Amino acid sequence: MTATTTTPILINRRLEQLVVGRATRDGDGVKLTRVLTSDLQQRLDPFLMLDQFGSDDPKDYGGGFPDHPHRGFETVTYMIAGRMRHQDSAGHQGLLQNGGVQWMTAGKGVIHSEMPEQEAGVMEGFQLWLNLPAKDKMCEPGYRDIRSEEIPEVLTPQGVRVRVISGTCQGVSGAVKRATDAYPTDTLYLDIHFEQDAVFEQPLNPAYNAFVYTYRSKAEVVEAPEQSQSVALHRMGILRNEGQQVQLRAKAGTRVLLIAGQPLHEPIAQYGPFVMNTRAELMQAVEDFNNGLFTP
Repeated sequence: MTATTTTPILINRRLEQLVVGRATRDGDGVKLTRVLTSDLQQRLDPFLMLDQFGSDDPKDYGGGFPDHPHRGFETVTYMIAGRMRHQDSAGHQGLLQNGGVQWMTAGKGVIHSEMPEQEAGVMEGFQLWLNLPAKDKMCEPGYRDIRSEEIPEVLTPQGVRVRVISGTCQGVSGAVKRATDAYPTDTLYLDIHFEQDAVFEQPLNPAYNAFVYTYRSKAEVVEAPEQSQSVALHRMGILRNEGQQVQLRAKAGTRVLLIAGQPLHEPIAQYGPFVMNTRAELMQAVEDFNNGLFTP
C-alpha cells in the first residue's frame, strides 16, 4: 500500500464585532480617531490603544505631541504620509517619514515628543500601544526608527502586496523582531494593499487576539466558502478566537491593517500615559515622574 498525505483544511477566523472609532483630540490639539479604546483592552490583550490620524489641514495636526511621559508599554507609530520628529529623554531622536515606523519601548519611563516637520500637506498614520509583561515593565527604554525601504514586502500570486512590519508573512520576517520569553512569537503587524481584486490568506494562532482595520475602501472577512462579512472604511473588525487563518477579500485599491498578538493574561492598570498591573504601581509611576526620575 502507498501512504498518502492530505493537506489539513484550515478553518477561517470569523468576525466577532465591528467597532466604530471615537473622534477626539490629543497632544496639542491633534485631531484623531481612537479606534481601540480602554473598554476593549482586556478583549484585545496585549493591545491597549489604536489611534488613526489623518488630515490635510495643518490646524488638525500642527501642534503635534509636545513632551509627555510613558511607562510600562510600547508605542508603535506607522506613518502613511507626512513627517514627524521624535525626541526623548533617553537620548533617542529620529525623523519619521512616509511609510516609516517608530517602535518605542517606554519601559521604566521616558519623556518624548512627536512634532510635525511640515506646515502643509497630508499627515496620516496610526499609533498602536502594545502592553509589556509585568517582568519587563521596568526595562530600559528603547527606540527603533525604521525607514520605509527597510520594511520587507511580499507580493502574493493573487496580486496583494503586504508590508511586513512585524511577524511573518509567507516566510518573510518583519522589520521588527520582538520575540521574548513572554512573546515566543513576534507580534503580527501587516499593512495589506490589494493591487487588484483578490483574496488574501494569513495563518493565525487561534489563541492570539487579532483584528483588522480598513483604511482604504472596504474589505470582507471570508468566514466560509459562501459566507463573509464586510468591514467598511474606517472600521475595526475583531476576529473570533477560533480557526487557524484569516481570509480577506477586497477590490483593487483596498488597504487593511492586520494585527495579532499573544495575550498576556495579566491585570491592566492605566492612568493616562502609564500602564502597569496595580494601582500602587501607577501611584509610584506618578511619583517617579513628578520627582524627575524619567530623565537621566
